[in-house]
Amino acid sequence: MSLFGDGLDAAVQKAFTRPAPKNAGPQMRYLVKQLGGTKAVAQMLRISQRTVERYVKDQIKKPRPDLAARLEREVKARWQPQIRAKAKERAATTGGIVIDTRARLGYSAPIGSTDQDRIRHLTVALPPQYAARLFDAQEQGATEQRLKELAAEALKEVYFQDGGRRAGSLEEVRFTDIEHLEFDL
Repeated sequence: MSLFGDGLDAAVQKAFTRPAPKNAGPQMRYLVKQLGGTKAVAQMLRISQRTVERYVKDQIKKPRPDLAARLEREVKARWQPQIRAKAKERAATTGGIVIDTRARLGYSAPIGSTDQDRIRHLTVALPPQYAARLFDAQEQGATEQRLKELAAEALKEVYFQDGGRRAGSLEEVRFTDIEHLEFDL
């Protein structure tokens, strides 16, 4: 899975007011209600319609590990859409987003400066415009590489350049070897 996309989703999921269903029966019933029938759920999960009906009636209770993972991912992707939208909007307009990472960070700068990459642990509060750019790119289906570039650009402007107060000649930030990445709203 994608490190940045999943991290953004996890940050939004922290805003949920109720936990998503954990067992297969309630998860299937939720998906059937959301998608309007067992056939649509069966096609989405790549299982038979009869199998979906058995989960809905609690005739089957324990799914295979791969099906359990798909089921949980699909439920969480659809759970509390209004709360999810409000959390994203709040982050993009007023709250911003916090990025906590341990990764190799370096930058391109003019000759004579120390631009060698090194492992850094950063916890940086990014202003709302960066949160908006990250969420917009994610919704438009941006690649993992594009989300990484947006995060590196945000770190360049907020952390390295401090909003234009220092390192004005900094050209680009390299964001590689990510050991840990977490977002928070």
